[in-house]
Amino acid sequence: MHCFCTGWAKKTAPLCKVHTALILDMSLSSGEFHPILKQSVISPLLKKATLDKDQLSNYRPISNLSLLSKIIERVVEYRLTHHLSSNNLFNPNQSAYCKLHSTETDLLYIHDHLINAIGSKKISCLCLLDLSAAFDTIDHSILTRLSSWFGIHGSVLNWFKSYLSSRSFRVKCDNHVLSSHPFVWCPQGSVLGPLLFIMYTTPLSTLISSSYFWHFLPHIQWLTTL
Repeated sequence: MHCFCTGWAKKTAPLCKVHTALILDMSLSSGEFHPILKQSVISPLLKKATLDKDQLSNYRPISNLSLLSKIIERVVEYRLTHHLSSNNLFNPNQSAYCKLHSTETDLLYIHDHLINAIGSKKISCLCLLDLSAAFDTIDHSILTRLSSWFGIHGSVLNWFKSYLSSRSFRVKCDNHVLSSHPFVWCPQGSVLGPLLFIMYTTPLSTLISSSYFWHFLPHIQWLTTL
């Protein structure tokens, strides 16, 4: 049976590539994300094994999306990342979801800054802000920011509008799947979610910078030395 499935997959792979490329091209050229690809199944996952299973807030709503949806998202993510990089539009204070700028880089920078402050006999203050359910806050207001902050217009902006609108989800518990419900945010588990999130928080970073504080994202941290 395994040999049969492997042989069938090899024979159909070229055809699948052609049709996938065609669907991708139609989606991007028309500025439309097909409604079927916006449907997701959420399997609630307990954030930690030690948490109370009867408390709904202890579960993480990870969305299971279709393979074709993630392929299209991956291509869009690649092109969007190239656009942001080539035009220097990435937030320089972003320390996660960016190449060569991980949360480890963030921690090393803060540690170095504090050590230097201690050596200079200065007083330092560190403020941490944890954005609870951060990805669930990405709503349609990001469309205005995509246009005004990042120069995204026309069919590309229409594609993101289509991608974010009219989404739906069903919850699956054990072998039971509940009825469909509308969903107005970017789903957790999506490919574009992290990139859209850091674009969404860029204005907040600019606002903090105007107050002359050192700060880092995504879990916002203020650092000042007196």
